[in-house]
Amino acid sequence: MNAAPALWTAEEAVAATGGHTAVAWEAAGISIDSRTLESGDLFVALKGPNFDGHAFLADAFRRGAAAAMVEVPPNGIDATSPVLVVPDSLTALGDMGAAARRRTGARIIAVTGSVGKTGTKEALKLVLSGQGAVSANTGSLNNHWGLPLSLARMPADTAFGVFEIGMNHAGEIDPLSRLARPHVAVVTAVEAVHSAYFESVEAIADAKAEIFAGIEPGGVAVLNRDNPHFDRLAAAAAAAGVDTVLGFGADPAAAVRLLEVDPDSHGSRVSADIAGEAVTYRVGVAGHHWVMNSLAVLAAVVAAGGEVRPAALALEGLKAPEGRGRRLTVAVADGHFELIDDSYNASPSSMRAAFEVLGRVRPCPGGRRIAVLGDMLELGDDAQALHAALAEPLEECAIDLVFTAGPGMGALWDALPRYMRGGHAADSDKLAPIVATAVRPGDVVTVKGSAASRMGLVVRALHALDNEEAAPQRAANDK
Repeated sequence: MNAAPALWTAEEAVAATGGHTAVAWEAAGISIDSRTLESGDLFVALKGPNFDGHAFLADAFRRGAAAAMVEVPPNGIDATSPVLVVPDSLTALGDMGAAARRRTGARIIAVTGSVGKTGTKEALKLVLSGQGAVSANTGSLNNHWGLPLSLARMPADTAFGVFEIGMNHAGEIDPLSRLARPHVAVVTAVEAVHSAYFESVEAIADAKAEIFAGIEPGGVAVLNRDNPHFDRLAAAAAAAGVDTVLGFGADPAAAVRLLEVDPDSHGSRVSADIAGEAVTYRVGVAGHHWVMNSLAVLAAVVAAGGEVRPAALALEGLKAPEGRGRRLTVAVADGHFELIDDSYNASPSSMRAAFEVLGRVRPCPGGRRIAVLGDMLELGDDAQALHAALAEPLEECAIDLVFTAGPGMGALWDALPRYMRGGHAADSDKLAPIVATAVRPGDVVTVKGSAASRMGLVVRALHALDNEEAAPQRAANDK
């Protein structure tokens, strides 16, 4: 059996970066973290405001690094060591990403948006994997170092590259789009997210429109036809030289149009017109936002030249990414409760989507629908009002009990009816034991908050209640 070709050889890395190395080497992958490095990886020593990867070179080599890319040759490593020396590691990583993009014939799909980026990217990875080799970001590696790393990890024989691009400020997407050079640019939606850094939601739309900056000639923009900023984004795409826009949504003018949806607590049956082709399929994750994600996915498949029907059928196997609605059954002595881990991030629109999903889940006898919420961050001067406004959709979705953490959520706590108040704490660390004590068999518990609110601590505290002696019941419920 022939071994798989190396992802990078020393010669290729030198050509891409302009660096120099004393010995030949081959790398099967690329890592920037010695803790997760796999044997055979090229370790890239990046410098950040709070860390310096050069301090972990010895650890990387102990773990089996094939080579290391550094700015300064390390002490204690001799001249025959597999070290690639470059002037700036981050710039060199970008150079490798650009070289990887040049050497592949893959169809490249770039995904941005205020919400739904990672879910859409993961769904595209799933549905296209049956149609060719797919390369995509791991997790949310979507920023000024995450995207270059993701591109540099793309093998030359990739058929489809699917890359999420994120931002917090204007001007951040433009250079990443030019690096990725997508054939298809997807904007999932524009919402008031990171609004502390923007004067208006229109300014957020303009920042998302930077994804068209690097689009390839003949490229396609995939836009949410139901979003109020569709026309603004379509105009920006046209100004960037994009001739084709595929709109998705329920709007009658959408090229990928939702015709009918039958939701349940575990997913949705969807009928849609996909660029003139009638398709019925099931989305394997609950929530209308996942239905919208599925339309964006199928529009991108059309734009990238993929096969629509196999892609649509594959959506039944979709699973929510970790921290973005993943459902777990926690077995306890007298039964079990269901945990919906949506702790990765939060915004007003994604909070409402999470409440809608929770509202559709029927608790077991004696159980309750419980929302455990941490602060939504980067909302600017409207933060208190936006937190308080969540009381209304919580009531509309028949949520029984709400636990909150953080100063922003204090405004929601004050706005909630007394019968819905489960408990409030200054932070997630203090809230976790309160929630762990309060849950009981039959409950359905959603945990959500912005990443910096650290609601993952609550998820871990609830998961720690799992009773191994009740494992057979848990396994049956997870089927």
